[in-house]
Amino acid sequence: MTDESETTADEAAGGDSEDPNDEVQYHVEVGEGDVADSVLLPGNPERVDKITALWDDHEEVAHHREYRTATGAYDGAPISVTSTGIGSPSAAIAVEELARVGVDTFVRVGSCGAIQPGMDVGDLVITTGAVRQEGTSDEYVREDYPAAADGEVVSALVAAAERLGHDYHTGVTMSADSFYAGQGRPGFEGFEAAGSDELVAELRNANVKNIEMEASAILTVASVYGLRAGAVCSVYANRVTGEFRTEGESRAAETASLAVRLLAHMDEIKGEAGADRWHAGLSL
Repeated sequence: MTDESETTADEAAGGDSEDPNDEVQYHVEVGEGDVADSVLLPGNPERVDKITALWDDHEEVAHHREYRTATGAYDGAPISVTSTGIGSPSAAIAVEELARVGVDTFVRVGSCGAIQPGMDVGDLVITTGAVRQEGTSDEYVREDYPAAADGEVVSALVAAAERLGHDYHTGVTMSADSFYAGQGRPGFEGFEAAGSDELVAELRNANVKNIEMEASAILTVASVYGLRAGAVCSVYANRVTGEFRTEGESRAAETASLAVRLLAHMDEIKGEAGADRWHAGLSL
């Protein structure tokens, strides 16, 4: 029999709970009403300021660990941003917890390495699908389940890039779990993982466009839950030419923000037409 004077670990810690279904989410520390239906997902928390600088207005609503969240409006459309840190495990946590407070659309906004010729530093890559070389999504669903970007999100990102006049490419992304060995780079003291010397060439031959570390998990988890997700990344490095510069970050942020407004317009058009999905026959 339990003594009524005994306290649980949560109570002893001041009532904090690790229950992911609490009103305020355990990691991202947001609740219902704190975020818009559509959320941009950069990795670096410092990108939040660069993204919100493009908006009409914004307010920071949470900052815990690598998760920094702000909510505002872009060209009148409600929009939020949550940084996810580096890698798929923390990105999947963000999707999980944001979905629990009502988010239905996720757009990764990041940087990447291009692996095809003709892709310049500063160009954008809009992901249509992803190679799941990260392990996080394997813990959700069988390995042959596709990491596919939502068609509406891809269409909105392409339309946004076109309207803004940004150079972009569309295609398949590879998401890795490590920056060095998993992307075919040498590790400490020249260490080379098995097969790393052939990795980039193999992906290039398969017409994969770029490499980064979060997209496939975001796309997979969102798809499993019936939510919309996509990704747009600025090219920081071209693995073919060896060129590297931190360029195009604001273009990716602007494209993703405009895409959220276009998605809101798509949803209005669908409602008026009684359609379940936006398609090219429904004009923007």
